[in-house]
Amino acid sequence: MTDKPTDPTDIATDTPHQRGIKSYVLRAGRMTAAQERGLKEVWPRWGLTLDAGLQDPVVLFGRDAPRVVEIGFGMGQSLVEQAETHPETDFIGIEVHAPGVGKLLDEADKRGLTNLRVYREDALAVLAQCLPAESIDTLQLFFPDPWPKKKHHKRRIVQLPFVELVRTRLKPDGTLHMATDWEAYAEHMAEVMAAAPGYTNTAPAESAPYVARPAFRPLTKFESRGERLGHGVWDLIFRRD
Repeated sequence: MTDKPTDPTDIATDTPHQRGIKSYVLRAGRMTAAQERGLKEVWPRWGLTLDAGLQDPVVLFGRDAPRVVEIGFGMGQSLVEQAETHPETDFIGIEVHAPGVGKLLDEADKRGLTNLRVYREDALAVLAQCLPAESIDTLQLFFPDPWPKKKHHKRRIVQLPFVELVRTRLKPDGTLHMATDWEAYAEHMAEVMAAAPGYTNTAPAESAPYVARPAFRPLTKFESRGERLGHGVWDLIFRRD
C-alpha cells in the first residue's frame, strides 16, 4: 500500500462532521465591549472566510515564514502570546465562538501584532477548502472538547479522516501537536495516530506515546487551574514523514 495523500475533498466529505455531526456546540453568551470591538473594528483587517476560497499564505502575510495553524483557540490567550513571542512566525487561528474570536482580535490589535489571521469557521472546511497542501509547519489542537460520554465519541474531532486531512496540509516534517487534560481522550488520540499512515511519534521511548509539555506551548489559566487541582495534561506530537 502506497502512502499517497488522500484527496482532501474526499476526506472532508467522508468525515462524520460533514454528514451533520459537529465536534463543537455553539453557545450563546454576552459580548464584552472589547470582544465587540474586535469583531467590528479588527475583523475587517484580519478575519478570513470560506468564501475567499484557497489562500496563498505568502500573499496573505506578505512574506514566506514558518506557519502555525491552531484549531479551537478558545479565548485566544495562548495564541496571542505565541504570536507576540514569535514575530518571525505567522499564525492562523480557527475558532467558531464569537466571544473568543472577538477577544483574540481585540488583544492582538492592542499589542500591535501583524502575524495573526483568524477564521470563524468549521476547521474541517477551512483545512479542505482554504489552506493549500503542504503549507503548514505545525497544526495545534489544544484541549478540544473530549465528548466524554461513549455515545458522543463520534463527535470528537480527532478521528482518522481528520488526521489524514491534516497530514496533506502539513509540510514534510511538519508536526501535529495535540494536548488534552482528559486521559481517556489522550489514549484515543494515541490510538488514532497509531493507525494513521505517514506519521512518526516524536515521543521518547520512556514516555511514549506522550511528550513532556514543550516550553513553547504557553501555560493557560485553564491549565494552571487544572494543575493546582491535580489534573494531568497529556501532549502528543507527531511528525509528518
